[in-house]
Amino acid sequence: MIAIPGYKSLIPIYESENSIVYRGRRDQDDGPVILKSLKKDYPTPEEFARYKHEYGILRNLNQRYQDCTSHIIVVYALEKYEGTPILVMEDFGAESLKRLMVSQEFTLSEMLNIAIQISQGLTQVHAAHMIHKDINPSNIALNLSDRQVRLIDFGIAELATPSPESPTSHAAFHTSHLEGTLAYISPEQTGRMNRPTDYRSDFYSLGVTLYELFTGHLPFEADDPMKLVHAHIAKTPVSPHETVVSDNWIFPERCVILLIFWEQKIFFRRNIMMALVQIFCPNC
Repeated sequence: MIAIPGYKSLIPIYESENSIVYRGRRDQDDGPVILKSLKKDYPTPEEFARYKHEYGILRNLNQRYQDCTSHIIVVYALEKYEGTPILVMEDFGAESLKRLMVSQEFTLSEMLNIAIQISQGLTQVHAAHMIHKDINPSNIALNLSDRQVRLIDFGIAELATPSPESPTSHAAFHTSHLEGTLAYISPEQTGRMNRPTDYRSDFYSLGVTLYELFTGHLPFEADDPMKLVHAHIAKTPVSPHETVVSDNWIFPERCVILLIFWEQKIFFRRNIMMALVQIFCPNC
């Protein structure tokens, strides 16, 4: 078992190619925490900088929303142990939505609640002039007991400082390489289009996430990465009401909400939260 000074009872709960995540407790107050660490013993300066970047993004967001309900994970500290960066974050008893979609069967009401909380989290991120750039079920945490949702993993998020001429605008970034999680990235994130990445790229990724949540499968699936890239750029997904015939809530009018975010033309994408309310709860 790993030993990190100041923390105890560390249990690995998730491992990726580059990082490992532990659930544990702080020595000072026995409080529950989540620790995310690089797997490498000797990380490169670029890898260390990415952790420092994520810590800074989260601190900024946490301070901005400290007096209101937030749907963004709270970060406590950036530690360094034997040359390896470690992010220390809140443990609110959650699991990734990706895992829960496999083990749980959500009702329509539960799925809508999840979708709206994710949307509220994205609204908070965008209001702070930031772009998450990697929205997918693995980066959404859900507590099954109280149904709280948090956005996590801001490793490639960008702080988009508005221009002096338009202080309320959202800056955009031109991408020359693929970034994000391939099954969920927007066309402009593939690096193969002459279009900038901005906050609407998060809407596209959220559309893919909700499609998977509501239907149980991804809109585009392929073993060849280039085929997935082509699908994001050129294809339109099959409407959910044509693939999930057993659920009577999935009919064409409501499917519009899921398909609206696949617009390859970025200026056609709409705010997911507003559309959810309009279609599923018109009298709210």
